[in-house]
Amino acid sequence: MDRSQIVLPLPPARDEPAQIVVGSANIGAVEALSRPETWPYRTAVLTGPPRSGKSLLARYFVRSGKGGAVDDAQDLPENDLFHRWNRAQEAGEALLIIGGEPPWDIALPDLRSRMGAAMQIEIGIPDDEMAEDLLLSMAAQRGMVLPAEAAQYLVPRAGRSFAALEALVAMIDLLSMERKVPPTLGIWRAALEAVLGPDEPRLI
Repeated sequence: MDRSQIVLPLPPARDEPAQIVVGSANIGAVEALSRPETWPYRTAVLTGPPRSGKSLLARYFVRSGKGGAVDDAQDLPENDLFHRWNRAQEAGEALLIIGGEPPWDIALPDLRSRMGAAMQIEIGIPDDEMAEDLLLSMAAQRGMVLPAEAAQYLVPRAGRSFAALEALVAMIDLLSMERKVPPTLGIWRAALEAVLGPDEPRLI
């Protein structure tokens, strides 16, 4: 992916980004969601790390008119999820089921067999380039301008998990507002220390 982000637009919603950054971790998921006619039994199970955009992808899928979705499915009673699957089959509707990180233990045998037969889609960990794009996109959503060199400095030190990047951007924003200064190198370093802890090994 080049420095111009590949994004999927979403109608603005309160406390949610208006776009999904597409890169190494989720390009396979995006491609799979564009072709629900290829899913076994018109069903797919989407899993991935916390804060990785699973719910946003579900919103995009539903608003594209390609099918329905069940979010946080691992928290639903299994009988309810089984009946939702049956209704989708009867209606000929593609159904996207969003769970947490795999493995997802399912006790109900009929549901377990159906989930096992569905298309399995997993969001992975972003590479450095996607993580940099994510960090800059998260900052922009907060109205905070970070240069490309900020992302290049921060990502190797903070890690590439979605949740870690989100926490770091939130801390940069907080410290910048508290100190009433732009988010420059001193703020980046202070945010890293606040998020990782003073004893956490990192490159400075």
